[in-house]
Amino acid sequence: MLVTALAPSIWGTTYLVTTELLPPGRPLLAAVVRALPAGLLLVALTRRLPQGIWWWRALVLGALNIGVFFALLFVAAYRLPGGVAATVGSLQPLLVAALSAGLLRERLSRRTVLAGIAGVAGVGLLVLRADAQLDGLGIAAALGGAVAMATGVVLSKRWTSQAPLLATTGWQLVAGGLLLLPVAFLVEGPPPAAPTAANLAGYGYLTTIGAALAYALWFRGIHALSPTQVTFLGLLSPVVATALGWLVLDQRLTWAQALGAAVVLAALVVAQIRRTPPPTQLVLPVQPVHKEKESCA
Repeated sequence: MLVTALAPSIWGTTYLVTTELLPPGRPLLAAVVRALPAGLLLVALTRRLPQGIWWWRALVLGALNIGVFFALLFVAAYRLPGGVAATVGSLQPLLVAALSAGLLRERLSRRTVLAGIAGVAGVGLLVLRADAQLDGLGIAAALGGAVAMATGVVLSKRWTSQAPLLATTGWQLVAGGLLLLPVAFLVEGPPPAAPTAANLAGYGYLTTIGAALAYALWFRGIHALSPTQVTFLGLLSPVVATALGWLVLDQRLTWAQALGAAVVLAALVVAQIRRTPPPTQLVLPVQPVHKEKESCA
């Protein structure tokens, strides 16, 4: 669980890397460079291609977890303040819990629902601003991105492959990157002709650490844990992003944000608790006692 938590913690560094190292106004380019080279690297290392049904499964999972998710996140980021988009995205644990109950027959407990509601409230305190403006299309895009990612998480648990984890991770990154490539070109145009050393360092970090390593840890956690447990760990991302903004960018941290971070962490811990069944008592059969008949002399 702690190893899986590294993935959303790494994703929480994306905001810092993007603002400090990458060219402005190119989020889709960053998503493509983050996914496609990392996927090609993992496929080259494992030398495994999808077989049979996994050609279309890899495409579906890559679209849900990466391609569609990042495209809708781009729309939400441009039409909504970041805090609103993050708050809507924090609905993902509740969506995963509901989908897991329907597709995986997992029990939807009251504690999970309450922890999910607390997580949304905590993220709202952490990143939401009082003067935030709402936009219908932006809200729909943010919600659609959360639904896409939640569905991808549950299907990643439902569909298991005999191929190595790094290979299946690479397939999804390649599929998601290829879906994003034409969208990025049409919306943002061709990439900069002469990227700076800082740009290359930022893209290199997003490719190797932010995608290849983080997604491998994420999918490993989905295979080993309940999807609901894994998706609650995703709430660490806005907490890490806010903490880095305070520590590195000298951003102001309010008491409401500190309270929000505490609520998020509490919801995360509560969601990991699983009810253990009572130990089964072994009941030994009672042997009947036969009395010997007394013989009469």
